[in-house]
Amino acid sequence: MGKNKVSPVKYFVCGGFGGVCTVVVGHPLDTIKVRLQTMPKTLPGEKPLYTGTWDCFRKTVSQEGVRGLYKGMAAPITGVAPIFALSFFGYGLGKRLQQTTPNQELTMTQLFVAGAFSGIFTTSIMAPGERIKCLLQVQQGGTAPMKYKGPVDVVKQLYKEGGIRSIYKGTVATLLRDVPASGMYFMTYDGLQRVLSTNEIGILGTIFAGGSAGIANWLVGMPADVLKSRLQTAPEGTYPNGIRDVFRTLMKEEGPTALYRGVTPVMLRAFPANAACFIGFEACMKFLDWLAPSL
Repeated sequence: MGKNKVSPVKYFVCGGFGGVCTVVVGHPLDTIKVRLQTMPKTLPGEKPLYTGTWDCFRKTVSQEGVRGLYKGMAAPITGVAPIFALSFFGYGLGKRLQQTTPNQELTMTQLFVAGAFSGIFTTSIMAPGERIKCLLQVQQGGTAPMKYKGPVDVVKQLYKEGGIRSIYKGTVATLLRDVPASGMYFMTYDGLQRVLSTNEIGILGTIFAGGSAGIANWLVGMPADVLKSRLQTAPEGTYPNGIRDVFRTLMKEEGPTALYRGVTPVMLRAFPANAACFIGFEACMKFLDWLAPSL
């Protein structure tokens, strides 16, 4: 991905395909992550809703079946192709804007800047998509009636409660997560790809570079993601000053370690999901290079 002439159009198409691969592989662990991040605070003498990743997985499957792990997947599947397409397009454009010649190899810093640039592109779709996804994911199975029937119902109820602003709650938190995390994501992938390959990168190299990029992305983006999940799933009016109130409350009640709550399922998901993304991306890019080499 780092040595060929940059085609933002091809990046757009291939990024969308890679994104679909990511969701299919990674959504179950994403559901566990969100449930761990948003579970109620445990009072003295009470047992936590989930004791960890495995307990959350076991209880979800026991109470809701395997389908419970795929709750809210309609929202990211619907939005993921354009989100990843825009992300990869933004990265391709960010690279192109910094190149003085078509095949110039960029520095690691330039790759980070191009990746951070891509994070800005995705927020307009990512923020409402994440809000819908998280609200559906935190619904617990059992005898209590579900508040939301599906993604469309979430949008209808949010709009009725607070208009467009409610649907886009968490936009700043999404930006704080995605700009630096995307920079690390793409810089790690292209940087490792250079180290691992001399000419053609093999499938194992793509898996390792893509999986490592996913881990680097979440090491940087996890704290903002926790704050975003808390903000987006809280009842209206809970945090009047947005992410600042979430951060203050979390620091006061749970301490800094809470910023990495849900990190285990995130890391378990990050490697295979992002390896799948870049395998899909590279396969699609090879196909398009064959189909339309001049594009």
